[in-house]
Amino acid sequence: MRMTLTEIKNKAKDIIPDGIPYTVDLEAGTISIITPTPEAFADQSNSLTVKLAKAVRRRIVIRPDPSILSTEEEVLERVRDIVPEEAGITNIWLDPALAEVTIECNDPAQAIGQKGSNLVELRNSLGWLFRADRSPAIESKTLNNIRRYRKETADERRELLRKFGTRIYRPKRSSTPWVRLTALGSYREVGRAMHMVTTNESKILVDCGAKPTTNRSEIQPFFDAPELLPLENIDAVVITHAHVDHIGMLPVLFRYGYRGPVYCTPPTRDLMTLLQQDYIKVSKMESGDGPPYSLADIETCIKHVIDVGYGQKIDISPDMKMTMENAGHILGSSSVYLEIGEDKNLHRLLFSGDIKYEKSWLFDAATVRFPRVDSLVIESTYGGRSSFQPTRQEATEELQDLIRRTLGKGGKIFCPVFAVGRSQEVMVAIDQLFKSEDFTSDPCTVWLDGMISEATAIHASHPNFLNRDLRQQVLRGGEENPFNSPWFKTVDSRQRREQIVLDPSPCIVLATSGMMTGGPILHYLQHWAPNDRATLAFVGYQASNTLGRRLQEGYSEIQLSNDGQTYTVDVNCDVVTIDGFSGHSDRRQLLDYVNALNPKPRRIICHHGDDTVCNEFRKTLGETFKVRAAAPQNLETLRLL
Repeated sequence: MRMTLTEIKNKAKDIIPDGIPYTVDLEAGTISIITPTPEAFADQSNSLTVKLAKAVRRRIVIRPDPSILSTEEEVLERVRDIVPEEAGITNIWLDPALAEVTIECNDPAQAIGQKGSNLVELRNSLGWLFRADRSPAIESKTLNNIRRYRKETADERRELLRKFGTRIYRPKRSSTPWVRLTALGSYREVGRAMHMVTTNESKILVDCGAKPTTNRSEIQPFFDAPELLPLENIDAVVITHAHVDHIGMLPVLFRYGYRGPVYCTPPTRDLMTLLQQDYIKVSKMESGDGPPYSLADIETCIKHVIDVGYGQKIDISPDMKMTMENAGHILGSSSVYLEIGEDKNLHRLLFSGDIKYEKSWLFDAATVRFPRVDSLVIESTYGGRSSFQPTRQEATEELQDLIRRTLGKGGKIFCPVFAVGRSQEVMVAIDQLFKSEDFTSDPCTVWLDGMISEATAIHASHPNFLNRDLRQQVLRGGEENPFNSPWFKTVDSRQRREQIVLDPSPCIVLATSGMMTGGPILHYLQHWAPNDRATLAFVGYQASNTLGRRLQEGYSEIQLSNDGQTYTVDVNCDVVTIDGFSGHSDRRQLLDYVNALNPKPRRIICHHGDDTVCNEFRKTLGETFKVRAAAPQNLETLRLL
C-alpha cells in the first residue's frame, strides 16, 4: 500500500487523541512520532504505536521532543548515579540525531535493572531513549571514531534522514510498472561489483566495488555508463558486505556528487570505513596517480549510512521494500531481498551477495528463508564444474596438520589473508589447535600484520552477528574468547616487522593483502620465499592476474618492487593451498542454496565469477532447475518485469 507523507499524517490525526501533542517526521523509510509525552504512546492498554503501524503498514518509532532532553552533562551524571557500580560502565555514547543513549558495561543486566527499572527511570528523568550493551572484549577504534563523528554531525544527519524520507514518500507516478537490471561490474569477472535496479519510479545501486587487478582501466565499475547519470536520480545505494570488491569505490560516488542514503548492517558500516581508509593508504604507496577519493569523501559517506539489522523490512524507494538476511560470508554480510511494486505487479528480486551455505567457525549458514523469489542474482565464484571444496572441518584439520609439520622442523608459516573474515577463521582454527590436549608442542607466536587486529576488534564489537557458539565465547570473555588468546600479537611498527623476518624462531604470520596485491605480506614474501624451511599457505580465493594466483600456479621466481626498484625473488619455500576456508560456497553448496529456495526462482542471473565459470554455472542452473538462467556481460541490461 503506497502512501504519501500527507496521507500518513492524516492517519495519525485520526488515531492519536487530540490531547496528545506530537509531530510526524521521517527517518528515511521509518515514520517517527516526535512528542514531549512519549509515555502516552507506551501505554499497552492503548497501544497507539501499534494502531498507527497497522494503519500505515510502516515501521513507527517514538522519539522524545528536543524540549524534554537533558544536556549531555546531565545524562552522564545521572547515568552514573542510577546505574549501580556493579554494572561496570566502560562507555556512554549519545546519538543526538535519534535521541538515543547507549550504555556499554560489563554486566548489562545490572544496568537495565529489574524489569528495566533503571532504563525507565533514566528515560523519565532525562527524556532520552536508553539501551544497555555489553562492553566489547576488544575495543574498536573505528567504531568509536564513527560514533564521535555521528555525534558531531547529528543535526546534519537528522536533516538527511528527513530528506531521504521525503524522497521515499513522494507521490506515485502514473505509468506502467517495469523492472530492469543493469550490469555495471562483476559480470563475468571477480571484482568491482555494481548492479543497478531501475523501475518506472526509482533507481538503486547494489554495491560499488573495486577490482583487484594491475590493469588500472578495470579497477572501477562502469561509472561512465549513461544509465548511472545523473547521480541525483539514484534513490539509494545498498551494500551487501565490506570486502573491497564490493565497497572500494563507494566514496567515489560521493566525490562525484551523490548525496543519497547508503543502507548496510552496522558491522558492514564499520568494516567498510576501515577498508576504505586503508585503500587510500595503499593507493598512495602503489599508484602514481594517487587514491581515487579522500578521507573527506569517506566521512561524507558515513553521514549518509543508515544501519539495517537482519530481518528488518524497510522502504528504500517509493516502490521498493528491502530486507537484509545473513549471507554467512563475513561479519555483517547480507543477502538483499527486494520487494518491488505491489499487487499483481509485485516482483521479488534477491541478490545473494557473496554467500557461504555452511556453518563456519564464525557464522551460521546463509539464510534461504525468503517468502518467494522471482529473480535471483547469484555469485558464481566457485561455480565451475571442478570447483569443489572440502568442508570447514576438513580444512581446519589440514591447516592444523600443516602447522604441526612446519613447527616440528623449526620453520615459519606466512599466510596472506583478507583482514576481514579469513583472518578470524584462521585465528579460531589456530586457537583450537593450541588449546587442544593432543598439541604437545609449545604454542608459537602468531603475528597479525595489517588491519587484522582492528578488524578482529570490530568482530568483538558486534557479537550478535556471530554464530551462537562463538558469540557466547566472546561475551564470556577471558580465556574462552579465542581472539584474546596470548599467542596472538599485533605487528605495531616497521621495526617489529624487521625483527620478525630476521628472527630464526618458528612463528606464524597472518598478513594482508589476501591476494598479495600489496600490503605487509610482500615484506615476508621477500625475505622468506627463498627459505626452504618456510611455508606460504593460501586459505582464500586468488583472482586471475594477481601475484597470489601466479604463486599458486607454481612460479619459481617473481618480480617485486620496492622504493621504485624492481628485483627478482626466488621461490624455494613450500607453497600450499588449503581449500575450505573460503567465505564463498563451492559449486555443490551453491546448487544446494538454490534448491533450498522454495518456490524456485523463475529467473537466475550469474555474476562474480570468471568468464568461463559464469557461463558453465548458468548452463548447469538452467538444466538442473528448468529455469531461465543468464550470465550477462558488463553493461548489459535485462528486463525482469
